[in-house]
Amino acid sequence: MIANRSNTVFVHGMYMNGESWQPWIDRFSAHGYPVHAPSWPYHDGSPAALRASIDPNLPSLTFGAVVDHLKRFIDTLPDRPVLIGHSVGGLLVQKLAHDGYARLAVPISPAPPPGIISLDPHFYRANAPHLNLAAAGRPLIMTAKRFHYAFANTMSRADSDAAFERYVVPESRRVPQSTLTQSRIDFRRAHVPMLFLAGDRDHLTPLDMVRRNVKACRKGEGPVEFRTMPGRSHLLCLQAGWEELADAALAFIDKQS
Repeated sequence: MIANRSNTVFVHGMYMNGESWQPWIDRFSAHGYPVHAPSWPYHDGSPAALRASIDPNLPSLTFGAVVDHLKRFIDTLPDRPVLIGHSVGGLLVQKLAHDGYARLAVPISPAPPPGIISLDPHFYRANAPHLNLAAAGRPLIMTAKRFHYAFANTMSRADSDAAFERYVVPESRRVPQSTLTQSRIDFRRAHVPMLFLAGDRDHLTPLDMVRRNVKACRKGEGPVEFRTMPGRSHLLCLQAGWEELADAALAFIDKQS
């Protein structure tokens, strides 16, 4: 292992678990980084098994509970790590960095903190199942059709369906609903260096919304970089060309070391 490489923690988003980071784990490990990809509570296991047997505790999971789970994990590490997160995982990375749990942060297509809005109709269509407050006690079940629209709209349906079978798990509705009260960020506070990455054809977290997030983060003291990845959907960490994102993150980390 190369000396002085920081621990790197990958944070998955909704409908995924730690297994979704395996390509990145392999790439970062090859560069000498100690890597970790903890799954959220009730998300451990193979995606197929999790779809076949949903943990009865899953519907109770909230954003704040995931934050606390990750804080406990980070406290077991020898120092504050580099955090890399996608989607709601990107928002978790922002929140953890805000709370002093990161050395560097790389939010990728992050879900919006309170106060960051989108007027893109794709955003509302892709997020519609999350908004049903009356169904908060029931798990969210992703379908292959909705996955193609919300996550993989730049991919063929066949490739999207293959990714669905390999990675998708059931989810708690309370996670996105609770972000409204449990993910607040003081954008004027000083922060660690941050690199935002986003796709320009993302339905779930549209590019303009990510830009608003970046602009808000620049109110605080600390470097903020932003890079748009052309032709990418929300699944940009796993679709063809994911290596470009991983290498951008590696270059950012090396520059800050």
